[in-house]
Amino acid sequence: MTVKERTAGDRGEETARRRETVDWRRIGWLAAAAVLLGAVIGLGAGLLTLLLYGVEHVMLGYIEGPSVPGPFAVPGVRRAISVTVGLSIAAVAWYLLRGKARKVPSVKRAVAGDRMPWWQTVVHVVLQIFIVGSGASIGREVAPRELGAMLAQRFCDLFHLEPSDRRMVVAVAAGAGLGGVYDAPLAGMFFAAEILLADISLETIGFGLGMSSVAAFVATEIKGHHAFYDITAMQPGETPTLMVFALLCGVICAFAGTAFRRGSSWASSHKATGRALLWQMPLAGVLTGVVALAVPQLMGNGRAAAQMGFSTFIGGSVSGSASASGAVQSAQSAAASPWTLLANGSDVLGGWLNGLGLGASGLGGTGTGVSGTASVSAAFTDSRLWILLGLLAATFMLKAVVTLLTIRSGASGGVLQPGIALGATLGAMLGLLWVCISPADSVTACALIGAAALLSSSQRAPLMAMCLVMELAEAPITFFVPVGLAVAASSLVSRWLDR
Repeated sequence: MTVKERTAGDRGEETARRRETVDWRRIGWLAAAAVLLGAVIGLGAGLLTLLLYGVEHVMLGYIEGPSVPGPFAVPGVRRAISVTVGLSIAAVAWYLLRGKARKVPSVKRAVAGDRMPWWQTVVHVVLQIFIVGSGASIGREVAPRELGAMLAQRFCDLFHLEPSDRRMVVAVAAGAGLGGVYDAPLAGMFFAAEILLADISLETIGFGLGMSSVAAFVATEIKGHHAFYDITAMQPGETPTLMVFALLCGVICAFAGTAFRRGSSWASSHKATGRALLWQMPLAGVLTGVVALAVPQLMGNGRAAAQMGFSTFIGGSVSGSASASGAVQSAQSAAASPWTLLANGSDVLGGWLNGLGLGASGLGGTGTGVSGTASVSAAFTDSRLWILLGLLAATFMLKAVVTLLTIRSGASGGVLQPGIALGATLGAMLGLLWVCISPADSVTACALIGAAALLSSSQRAPLMAMCLVMELAEAPITFFVPVGLAVAASSLVSRWLDR
């Protein structure tokens, strides 16, 4: 054995001995970070949610919640003015912030070591919440992630952490911001491990889940707790036919999710800069407002559009009646359904629906006339089925177009919630056709599967996508089986498409 080989062997043995030694100091700051930093991030996530509610109240005159998932009762003119004014104000602010102040890097760049300036980051975060609250079609989940990353960098400065540890802490803190704002600790943990770090190690999982759990708990104490999506019209359990649907839906959603990811990447790389911000963002607001005159569910981060898919219910003629799948939609859920809110509205769409004789009793989630006990041919020839499909298809396409337009105009924000909205509406469209063939399944279950499958392919993060959708909907754990199958199919097909 040469001297060089002996030296290498000695170094290997020394490294092994160091790994076997428990570094209690490091364990101590990891625990402190999980608790202290997680609590601070949770506080920030809770306050950002309250800020969103405040902006919605001032700009649109409503506050989103389980009973009001979108600005359906807000007059159309106010919707149009709100989003136009909101994006116009943000355009001026971002023009000054990006041109005159220190640039705020992305979360991925912050994990890599780029410094996030504190006051510029705070302003950048607040602007994202402001435009979502005013009705811009873009996600709000980037804001708490950026806030968490900025706070984590200050924490690392305070404890003089090593570069490798700084990278993990910043990534986990960004995930904790996501977990806190949506009360989704599993999704926050997987966002850090799967997307930012690409490291599914025991340490990353434990540290990430601990901090995200603390952040979610603290944020919930501030903003309150409720299921983000209402899926009470879900069937009692999975069925063999639902597993078949999950496989087919996963394949279809892979194509749609990949297209949306490529579209959002293009829009981000070509977004307006400099003086172009001052006219392109207001123009995006005008166009969004014009479309929102007739389609209010496309406004905001996607909650209203997604809920439209989740609330599509085929049952009896009265609320509370069961469908052939055993799913039951209560009177309370039917009253809060976007279908009911649209049909009861006094705007263009509500008047058109009532003119067709499809008011609240026909489209309000209390039955579509497409009974699970009817023959397949009768179901496919029912005019109301095709009206439902048309409205869902319009919501799907308009939500995608307006979201990409908003990103292209120069606005900053996320695409997680818009991705869920696209998946839920696509899943509901496929589900409407599926239940005509297999009445043992519910459209709500199909929408849940579609939401997770499309989000998985659009984010290239199957574990995060599956957990985020399940946590936001507080879905029964048994539905992890069909959702997992759809996510697996979507991920594999999406990877093939990328190649």
